Amino acid sequence: MPADPPPADPGSSTVLTQRRPAIAGSLRDPSVCRVGEDYYLVCSSFEYFPGVPIFHSRDLARWRQIGNVLARPEQVLLRADAPASRGIHAPTIRHHAGLFQVVAGNASTGRGFLVTADHPLGPWSDPVWLDLPGGAPDLTWDGDGTCWCTTPDGRVARLDPGTGAVVEGPWRAWSGSGPDDPGGWRLHRVGDWWYLLSAGRHGLVVTRARTPRGPFEPAPGALGGTSRPRMGAGRADLVGTPDGAWWLVLPGARRPAPEVLGQDAALLPVHWEDGWPVVGEEGVAAPEHVARHPLPSIPAREDFDGFTLAPCWISPRERPEGSWSLAERPGWLTLRATGDTLDRPGCTFFGRRLEHPDSRVSARLEPGSARAGLSIRCDEAHHYDFEVAAGRVDVVARIGPVRQVVASRTVRPGPVTLTIVTRTTDLVPPSFVRPTDEPAGVEPAGPDTIAFHVDDDPGPLAELSGRYLSPGIAGGLAGRVVGMYVTRGVAAFDWFDHRDRLFPAG
Repeated sequence: MPADPPPADPGSSTVLTQRRPAIAGSLRDPSVCRVGEDYYLVCSSFEYFPGVPIFHSRDLARWRQIGNVLARPEQVLLRADAPASRGIHAPTIRHHAGLFQVVAGNASTGRGFLVTADHPLGPWSDPVWLDLPGGAPDLTWDGDGTCWCTTPDGRVARLDPGTGAVVEGPWRAWSGSGPDDPGGWRLHRVGDWWYLLSAGRHGLVVTRARTPRGPFEPAPGALGGTSRPRMGAGRADLVGTPDGAWWLVLPGARRPAPEVLGQDAALLPVHWEDGWPVVGEEGVAAPEHVARHPLPSIPAREDFDGFTLAPCWISPRERPEGSWSLAERPGWLTLRATGDTLDRPGCTFFGRRLEHPDSRVSARLEPGSARAGLSIRCDEAHHYDFEVAAGRVDVVARIGPVRQVVASRTVRPGPVTLTIVTRTTDLVPPSFVRPTDEPAGVEPAGPDTIAFHVDDDPGPLAELSGRYLSPGIAGGLAGRVVGMYVTRGVAAFDWFDHRDRLFPAG
């Protein structure tokens, strides 16, 4: 077996450092693997379809979504009424014996599953269901090809990945960490040691043993640099670079207004002390010999000129055939209503995970006789809709059991441009709707303000507090998604633009 991992200078290969997350948006439970000089990362997708977004990078700093692991309805198997933030969660990606392998949990079935592919672009196989309790497991292999699976509660088993059958175990490898129990583990072999690690509520939790069977011992004392608000609780993953550096990918949260975006995918440098991983300062770095090969950035504007949708587009639970078309009106995305409200599952909605705390999202809509618009949502009970129908545009707030039109104006027939702006400065109180409103004895307390603009009007039609569209109020794990919808008839969208309001060229 190889020796213990040698000490590494966490800054020795750093040529690019940035304070933004590795990947922005609601991308909880990130997992990463390296194949040669390429890195691949997956995250939880919860109730959204397609499931398990997969990203590619050459430098760990710049990432591009290249697809979704679960791109066929028969792979996802979500209930039509699956609650928000349930569904597909906590995936792990590995590359072994020439195959890419992703294991994850499906909350609709209560079981874990494994899918494989020869190439990260797919096609990925149908799920192999694992004969293990406890939801989303982890997956790794040792030097002789034995497959090891770790359950969220810290049990380890030998697994036959071809059938999902347990060959040996499971047995308890770790009994938890008391009040900081992270509830999800990943198993890594580095040198002569096997490490179980996770991101707890107060920092990185690490244990190690000489074999996957244990016994696992906890790290002595606190691991330096791991207790910071930037970290989120959830699964963490280790990855090594070709030049010997190590990085930790883990759930993170940005300031300000972190909760509205959900947890993004953060990256922290790691060095080794006495055989233990120690996390350094926050940042994203690129190894020198691959930084010269960045991937092209994803355009902020989508003109719907192609024959397929970009992989970043998601829909709640399903995407029925016939509900959308890029060919019916070339250069436009045509949407056909499958449900009459956004307040229940089954609607036609095409959105993207909101990536920026200060954002500007616009869409050009030809409503015809349809009822359609732009919506920013957490779930069916928490969303703000910018809706066009019958020559009128409404701003509609759905907050818990209450649905109310808060502002309206007429629009002339033909295309209309709708814009939703989020800002984390100059906040308005929850009682504020229009610029002429007077504050009603309530101070601004939300994480941000959401403004709604029609065409080139100089001012917003309405401004609402963002406090009701945050997981802290709505509950759940996923962050905001903003997108186009139709709830009656057929509507067409010419383009969609999503960018950072503070850095519009980014």
